[in-house]
Amino acid sequence: QVQLVESGGGSVQAGGSLRLSCVASGYTYSRYCMGWFRQAPGKEREGVAALGSDGRISYADSAKDRFTISQDNAEVTLYLQMNSLKPEDTAMYYCAATVGDCSDYDIKHRYAPAFGYWGQGTQVTVSS
Repeated sequence: QVQLVESGGGSVQAGGSLRLSCVASGYTYSRYCMGWFRQAPGKEREGVAALGSDGRISYADSAKDRFTISQDNAEVTLYLQMNSLKPEDTAMYYCAATVGDCSDYDIKHRYAPAFGYWGQGTQVTVSS
């Protein structure tokens, strides 16, 4: 059974940093995509960043130059380093993974329906 467990959220002031972690268990696909999504109250879910097992990476415009997605060498933990945080980054952040490989479209557009596994989320709150 695949499980994704996020951690690292919290409350920070604008300009601060947080690193989110997502530990994947039971996930045995050799080719896959993983990503970070977020949803703020009253807003649609947004794909923040995505990473493929072959090195493909994409970021939302709102995350470029501030956020970095990565994973450890064992490919067990997915990270999202968030710097220069802004109040508009306040949201619940979710880790997600695809059921096997994903297309270039899925990566480029961080296409949520392609991601079949989801964590419970970790809250990020940025105060001004």
